[in-house]
Amino acid sequence: MPEKNPLNGIITQLKKLPGVGEKSAQRLALFLLSLPKKDVHEFVNEIGYVRDNIKHCEKCYNFTFSNECFICTDITRSQESLCIVAEPKDILALERTCEYKGLYHILGGLVSPIDGVYIETLRINELLSRVKEYPLKEIILAINPTIEGEATILYLTSLLKPFNIPVSKLAYGLPVGSDIDYADDMTLQKALSGRQEVI
Repeated sequence: MPEKNPLNGIITQLKKLPGVGEKSAQRLALFLLSLPKKDVHEFVNEIGYVRDNIKHCEKCYNFTFSNECFICTDITRSQESLCIVAEPKDILALERTCEYKGLYHILGGLVSPIDGVYIETLRINELLSRVKEYPLKEIILAINPTIEGEATILYLTSLLKPFNIPVSKLAYGLPVGSDIDYADDMTLQKALSGRQEVI
């Protein structure tokens, strides 16, 4: 019986990563094998450590190892501005621009009944509690300009209107239907600086 390719197992695992097909998985597998054993063990151990110890920030729901994330504990950030995003990956994209210096709130998705994401499944009650608690002067909706994103923005603006806080959304330097985390830094900077008031 012929021996199977010994790399099949790792290739199968690597193909589970987003955007990684057969050829990319093969290249990554070969690259990992070219590393010193010590580096491979560090890589595996780090993934295991993060997966076992990561949790959500008690305030904004970003990823953290402690009760609050590095953004919520940064006293230099403005406590008067709140940027609402769908997922933690959106924070990573916005932070790369160095344009925004306030706080964040992660909804945990966008309204999409087809995908089983309903208003009740998002962190909207937690958002409203924060809006009541903080002396906010601005709320920014940094939400993907998709059908689901626009539906979420409409719902949030109706909820936030009674608070009489200026609410803006990212300018359309972002192509309609695109994801924030795929936008380049300059496009995001322009979208943030040119944000439009919605309330």
